[in-house]
This record gives sequence, C-alpha cells and structure tokens, in this order.
Amino acid sequence: MAQDGEAFQLNRGRPMTIAAVGAVVILVAAAAATTPGFISIQNFRAILAATTFVGLIAVGMTVIMISGSFVSMSLGTMATITAIFFIYALKFGIAGAILSTLLLGGVLGLVQGFLIGAWDANPIIVTIAAGALMEGVSVALTGGQALSPPDNNYAFLNTTPCGIPVGTFVLLLLVAVVEFLLRRTRLGREVYMLGESRAAARAASLSLGEVGCWVFMLAGFSAALAGIFLASFNHGASLLLNRGTLNYDAIAATLIGGTAIVGGRGSVWRTLLGVILIATITNLVLLRGYSFGAQIFFKGVIMAVFVIVIHLRSQRGR
Repeated sequence: MAQDGEAFQLNRGRPMTIAAVGAVVILVAAAAATTPGFISIQNFRAILAATTFVGLIAVGMTVIMISGSFVSMSLGTMATITAIFFIYALKFGIAGAILSTLLLGGVLGLVQGFLIGAWDANPIIVTIAAGALMEGVSVALTGGQALSPPDNNYAFLNTTPCGIPVGTFVLLLLVAVVEFLLRRTRLGREVYMLGESRAAARAASLSLGEVGCWVFMLAGFSAALAGIFLASFNHGASLLLNRGTLNYDAIAATLIGGTAIVGGRGSVWRTLLGVILIATITNLVLLRGYSFGAQIFFKGVIMAVFVIVIHLRSQRGR
C-alpha cells in the first residue's frame, strides 16, 4: 500500500513537473533571443548563485509544506541571522564557524517545530513571531550594522569548480539527500502521512511533536546553509541580505514545483525546477532594467498561474 501511495503521489506530480520544465525552457529560449547579455558565462553564474540561495531555503519550505504546516515565515530571516552569526564566528576558524552556524539553524528550527508539532500552535503565528524575535535580537547585538569577515578563510565557498559555484553542488547534494529521506525512510513516510491527515497520523500513533521537530530542524539546517553562502558571496552580512524576498521566492518556487500547501504531496526535485524558474525570471527582469516592483509582479503572476493549475487538477482528481 505504501508503494502504491508513493506511486500515486509521483504520478499526480508528473504533470506539474512537465509544466515546470516546459515553462523554464520557453522562458530561457525567449530570454536568449530578446535580452542582450543573457547568454554569457557571467550571467549563467549569477543565475546559479540566485538558485543556490533560494533553493537551500526552498528545500526546507518544501518539507514544511508536505508535513501540513502550511508555510514558514521565518526561514528567510533565519538565513540572514545565521549569515550574521557565520561572519562573527569566523574568528574561531572556518570549520568552527560552519559547524556552529548549522547547529544554530537546527536549534532555531527545532524550537519552532516543538511549538508547532507538540503544542499544535499555529505555524504562521509562531514563525512570524520567531522571525521578529530573531531580527530584534540581531539588531540589539549588532546595532543594526553590517559585519565584515576578519579574514578571507571562507574564500573556497565562492569557488567555481568546472565553472559552477560550489554552493550549487551543495544544493544538489541536499536535494538528493532530502528526497531520499522523504521517499525511502520511515520518517519521510510519516511526514507525508502527517500532511495528508493529522487525525490519521494520530490514529497510527505517530508522535506529531517528534515529526514536527525533525521537519523544522531540517528546515533550519537548510536555512543556515543558505546563510553561510549568502555571507560568503556578499563578503559580509546584515539584515539587508533578506530584503523581504527570500521567503517569498522560496514559497513561490515550492508552490510552482507542485507541492500542496495543505500538505501530503510534494517533491524537492520539482521544487528545484521552481527555483530555477524564479531565478531566471528575476535575472531576466533585472537585465531588462525593470524595477523591484515589476520583479514581484512577474513572479506573482507566474505563481498564481501554477497555483490555479494545481487547484484545477486536484479538483478534477477528486
């Protein structure tokens, strides 16, 4: 039965996979034909960099949505907070900075997961409050000033093996690991079951608190990874790194990838396609000189179209 359910989930998501791939191909072809500078190695690396930052956050967002916890409004803030911490921790060495930053991200996610999973608190309220609290603590500790690294011992994080940013390889590895956990482990099956029906999960004697903690801890870990690469790419960190778009882009990419916002259905691989689409759109409008508002508008239109298609397909399926 579990295998049949998994196959059903994959088959339901396949049309959205095809749609996402088709949209990316059409967009790239149109951009290449009409936008000067779009086809270049430098621009290709810029798109990959944007894919890395949003993609790492979107991995965590996907798992949260699949678990039925709607969305997290704090992952973008967690990425910037951990970026600031990473720059501060560099004075203790690069290995210590990376490990402590990942630990911080995991703990921040774990606390939110406990409140949502064990106490059944509203995920939107909890994550908004957590984001505001983290920003407040950060401003109090840094005075709102940007932090600069003490040395250049993080330079390897900005290298481009084979012309591809090292962060992109980390993103692909994380996607593969999380997809394996979701599809091939007991924890992954419990995450899908929790998203499908909390009542059924309780009837199956699942520990909702434990699953929720794991989900949000994983999301915090992925946000911390994004923070590390954000800080290294920008050679410093401040709250301005978020600019209010990281969370929005991660949510948009996850929905475009076909993950059900009510839970129980989704794939990290398909989310990656959504991330590529969002990064390409952002890059395209920047090259064309459109304003920040226009970027939000175009991404909103694309997201609305995909969400409507998902809704119509789910209604027809019922």
